[in-house]
Amino acid sequence: MQLEPSILDKINEWLTLIFDTETQNQIKEMMTNAPQNLEESFYKNLEFGTGGMRGIMGVGTNRINKYTLGKNTQGLSDYLKKSFPEEPIKVAIAYDCRHNSNTLAKVVADVFSANGIQVYLFSDMRPTPELSFAVKHLNCHAGIVLTASHNPPEYNGYKVYWQDGGQLVPPQDGEIIQVIEDLKYSEIRFEANEKLITYIDEAVDEAFALSTVANASFNTSSSARQQLKITYTSLHGTSIKMVPRVLAKAGYTDVNIVPEQEQPDGNFPTVVSPNPEEPEALTMALALADKINADIVFGTDPDSDRLGVAVRNTEGKMILLNGNQTMVIMTQYLLNQWHKAGKINGKQFIGSTIVSTPMMLELASAYEVECKVGLTGFKWIAKFIKDFPELKFIGGGEESFGFMVGDAVRDKDAVGAILLMCEIAAQAKEKGSSVYQELLEMYVDFGFYKEHLISITKKGIEGAEQIKQMMTEMRDKPVAEINGQRVIMVEDYQNGTAKNLLTQEMESLTVPKSNVLIYYLEDGSKICARPSGTEPKIKFYFSVNTTVESTDEIPEAEAYLNTKIKNIISEMQLN
Repeated sequence: MQLEPSILDKINEWLTLIFDTETQNQIKEMMTNAPQNLEESFYKNLEFGTGGMRGIMGVGTNRINKYTLGKNTQGLSDYLKKSFPEEPIKVAIAYDCRHNSNTLAKVVADVFSANGIQVYLFSDMRPTPELSFAVKHLNCHAGIVLTASHNPPEYNGYKVYWQDGGQLVPPQDGEIIQVIEDLKYSEIRFEANEKLITYIDEAVDEAFALSTVANASFNTSSSARQQLKITYTSLHGTSIKMVPRVLAKAGYTDVNIVPEQEQPDGNFPTVVSPNPEEPEALTMALALADKINADIVFGTDPDSDRLGVAVRNTEGKMILLNGNQTMVIMTQYLLNQWHKAGKINGKQFIGSTIVSTPMMLELASAYEVECKVGLTGFKWIAKFIKDFPELKFIGGGEESFGFMVGDAVRDKDAVGAILLMCEIAAQAKEKGSSVYQELLEMYVDFGFYKEHLISITKKGIEGAEQIKQMMTEMRDKPVAEINGQRVIMVEDYQNGTAKNLLTQEMESLTVPKSNVLIYYLEDGSKICARPSGTEPKIKFYFSVNTTVESTDEIPEAEAYLNTKIKNIISEMQLN
């Protein structure tokens, strides 16, 4: 096949002595036997998305390897030294269970140390939220975690955190990316200064566990905690390092771990995808829960920032909650706890994202706190905490099965969220209720909101172009009516505009620009489209709602809302 000159230039550079013999041999092998893979490996540079940089492991500029991560780290080192010229710079590094994560983490540590930067490197895999905590706990200037979250086994990734423990946000992200882009591979310093690398483990583990218990437990009786029967799976990931420890420290004694999924394994052998958003991932946990009659089920993704939750419905059957449901359950509980303690005075806020349920706005209004809504990704919620120090952050999350309790961790945190859900479940059980019953009563009090997500995978160069074309058509030719309802507003976050289609008035959006479109219908329905920032997918988010006077009305209302979502999807030709 004929490769473009720009791709050939990159390939030829990687065949020079700057790169090791193994890398050069792999490229030569692809040139002979896999030219399509060669093009995929070099046609672009890996980019930072909503959750850092993720990609398939292998050789090339569009792959995760020692050179692409070395270049990132060299650029970050240069930026840190420029940003903090009078300070001894410190960074923390963690990694998950994925293949090569430990060796890639050491490469990153080596490059930092070669640049005279003090490195705190976890001695073994740890959850991503613990890295966020460690950055602040150790007074570091930055942090790195090697993870590809819930992506398939062939992926890995690189997430960067700043001094506050939150991920990179503007303007630092753009400035650092520019420094990285301007670097030559020959400028990477790989020769480690081992004296500057300190291995960390137990002391930080204990501090993180104590902080989690302090932030996410709320006066639940010892007997209620002991009575709650929990089923938990780490899905072969890192949460096994901290979740059992934290639950034990909080007083939960009946924790039943799925044995087949307990050992960390980057192949994730028992699941199609190690993603708790996917019902299949929790199959074994649900089977164990039914066997032992558990009250609640938890599953986490490989780096332990996302959590899946299943609870028993009014018929006693285990059902999976979606990310919006767990988010509103935890947020309402936190708000109620703060209200009962007399701590709400108008100087508090909760956080959410533009693709998450509008029910968060209803909760904020009811408890007279602010709800700050940002772009997709917890880095924006963390940025709110940093940008509004006069306001106290209570909690918040997004639809993608993530939640953050308080501000000790500045990223989605399955460890703290699991403990918080246990508190909610234990207290509900003690008073003869359940998590599910509490959710039904919330629908009566705040409105019945129903959400649905469709992800369409489009891989490779051709797939990226198809996703681009889908967004272009929706942007350039917005529909006027969907499912018999007029589209009254279109928000285009790439152009930074909100257009009222009834009056033709235009307003400017105040959030940073992003490739997202949101349609608002006259009946309160909301449809959002955005390409994923970390996977070869385009995602469509649907939110519909209605009111119910009692929990008895919910089955009929749910059938009505399900039909509405189905009709919208059909009309948009997305099925």
